[in-house]
Amino acid sequence: MLTVTRLHNAISAVSYMRRILTLARDYASKRIAFGTLLKDHPLHMRTLATLELETRGAMLMLFEVARLLGLEETGKADSRELQALRVLTPLLKLYTAKQAVWVVSEGLECFGGQGFIEDTGIPNILRDAQVLPIWEGTTNVLALDVIRALTPDLPDGVVNVLGSKKNEHGSYNDPFDLVAASPHAWTNLATKLNLLKLIDWQKNAPHPDMLTTSARDFAYTLGLHYIGVLLLEAANNGMAKETDTFAASEWINRGMSILKNPPSYSDADNQANTSLVMEGYTDTVSV
Repeated sequence: MLTVTRLHNAISAVSYMRRILTLARDYASKRIAFGTLLKDHPLHMRTLATLELETRGAMLMLFEVARLLGLEETGKADSRELQALRVLTPLLKLYTAKQAVWVVSEGLECFGGQGFIEDTGIPNILRDAQVLPIWEGTTNVLALDVIRALTPDLPDGVVNVLGSKKNEHGSYNDPFDLVAASPHAWTNLATKLNLLKLIDWQKNAPHPDMLTTSARDFAYTLGLHYIGVLLLEAANNGMAKETDTFAASEWINRGMSILKNPPSYSDADNQANTSLVMEGYTDTVSV
């Protein structure tokens, strides 16, 4: 049941992202600021391009998980595809829900004061999007679920998930082979280093508790990598457009990891976090 409802949540998230971006794009073609249409201001268009990139990446991830669910429901999924579906379902919900809130908030800002006025209906989009990270599993709960799904098969599970899509010959796309085969030079070093860092990090995590503590950062990083692989596949497609190539380049070159070094998730660091948060706190309420 959770597989379907988390997919529904992601559909809503991507829909809200696309809706606010469509409205913002139209507004940029009509609103004049400093004597120039917003669409003619490079800074504004760079902001919208960032939102477009997030929306495209989320949509590709959504479609891929929907494809895997279809294979599972029709009894056509093999063990690797079932594993990918198990890991990607909470990851999809986690990533798209959080990004929807951010994208919609940024999109609302693109309207200036109009984005805050209730008569426009735009504030409703942000309020509706805000519930998406909460129900069907909060971000931390889903991050732990991703770790739980991967733990029996670390670190190979990461490569299996990232390469869970079959090519035209019916064999799986190894993410490293995909990078090596890319005609775009910018993908080779940046993507390979990111993939190696993610896999190596899991190999060197000193103890299981560290995986739990880092679950949120790890899940986000895995999501960024997975979308990077999907964008790269789209850029290498024979029908790819120049915008597909640009989207993959921007995604990969902006960085795909928020994981810190292992010591940042140690017991000592956990205690330091607690001290930082609880400093000055007392449970004695004075009236």
